[in-house]
Amino acid sequence: MSPKSSTRPESRKKASTRAPAARPSARARRPVKAPRSKPTAALRAVEVRAWVATADMGLGHQRAAYPLRDIAEGGLITLGRAENNSNGEHKAWERLRRSYEFLSRTKSWPVIGNAVFGMLDKIQNIPPFYPLRDLSHPTFQVAWLKKLITSGMCGGLLEKMKQKPLPLVTTFYAPAIAADMAGFGRIYCVICDAEVNRAWVAENPRESKITYLAPCGRAVRRLNEYGIPNERIWLTGFPIPLELLGDEQLTVLKWDLGQRLRYLDPSERFWPLHGLNVEHFLGAKNCRFAKERALTITFGVGGAGAQTDISYRVARSLREKIVKGEITYNILAGIRPEVVQFLESIKKELALPQIRIIYGKTLDEYFRGFTECMRTTDIIWTKPSELSFYCGLGIPVIMAPHIGSQEDYNQAWLLEIQAGFPQQDPQYTDQWLMDMLRAGRLADAAWNGFLKARKYGTYKIHEILRTGTMERETSVLRR
Repeated sequence: MSPKSSTRPESRKKASTRAPAARPSARARRPVKAPRSKPTAALRAVEVRAWVATADMGLGHQRAAYPLRDIAEGGLITLGRAENNSNGEHKAWERLRRSYEFLSRTKSWPVIGNAVFGMLDKIQNIPPFYPLRDLSHPTFQVAWLKKLITSGMCGGLLEKMKQKPLPLVTTFYAPAIAADMAGFGRIYCVICDAEVNRAWVAENPRESKITYLAPCGRAVRRLNEYGIPNERIWLTGFPIPLELLGDEQLTVLKWDLGQRLRYLDPSERFWPLHGLNVEHFLGAKNCRFAKERALTITFGVGGAGAQTDISYRVARSLREKIVKGEITYNILAGIRPEVVQFLESIKKELALPQIRIIYGKTLDEYFRGFTECMRTTDIIWTKPSELSFYCGLGIPVIMAPHIGSQEDYNQAWLLEIQAGFPQQDPQYTDQWLMDMLRAGRLADAAWNGFLKARKYGTYKIHEILRTGTMERETSVLRR
């Protein structure tokens, strides 16, 4: 029996009598074409405006802000950049950013890397969730942040907010805490990980006016433990670029996932078990295999380029399949020229000009390239960062070693919903990954991610800003 849904499934002309395993014959049917993504302004008339702030503290916070750019008054405000800082504020942000990038790189140091990383990671450590207890008391990170804000951090943003009273949506905690301390209302803080440090919450959480927009249930429970009541938390899901959804009916996503599940199941282990269920949610026409490309793996090296060595070993292992055109291999390089130079040297050393490097001179250029890349990505290989939430698009995650306490919890969440797998030895990727592919396990993970993770985050954030509330959905097509 097909799962019940509050959204009406795609209709069929008549009930099918063939076995679920049978693939539609490409010759017997008309060729189907992929729907085109459109700029977000064309997807939906933007009805709200807000100050949208992020921070130059790794790509994660900025990736969360990018889908909200069309509602951003005056464009996205990236704190840590000179043009968005008040006098004397830039140095404080630079120290924070450099410490973050230093932390990201230490784990890859030979011999002493893990020990140094362990000491530094304790600064941003997230305590175990169990046993259940009150964690609302301020930590030294909260006191440190309060001192920085009192010294002028986020002052430039607060001046802008005084000039025009609009809601604030921020994907980093400091602007939310600063606006709360300054007495502003309508403050929305987007959580970028499955669980977060106590620093994301004000000194006195019960008197704070910050409303939190959570990507998953684990984040809600963690905020409760920090003293945030449920009435100030909305379970929206992580904001995803609307180009990857298509519209509120998920026109683009349904097509992309219908094709992806075919590439992820070459031995037809998944479709005999789940074919009718997939057609119920995606529509039969989206499940006809167009077979327009090769299986595509996208590797994320991290904003600081911390895992370029793994991307090299993966490329070397898959070299023969890449040369034969059996696999397309993308590498997400961000905006750092030195990372791109290293990756170009990999291409040259391995004689693999087929490797596609996703890079931009600006963040906007990079995120546009990233969004386009995600449409044809079948497997994403990354440390369990904010990219973990892209499993909601039905993209299975191969998890590289995590960096930082929050990524440890992201990994736990991916394993909990069965949407990802820890990487095995990259040197033998051509063996273990192909075994998983033939067994249908990656298709299973893709479908689990689509059903269990939320992909409607951007729409839900729009809804909250527009109405002050949010309809809680039960259908996987509306959440």
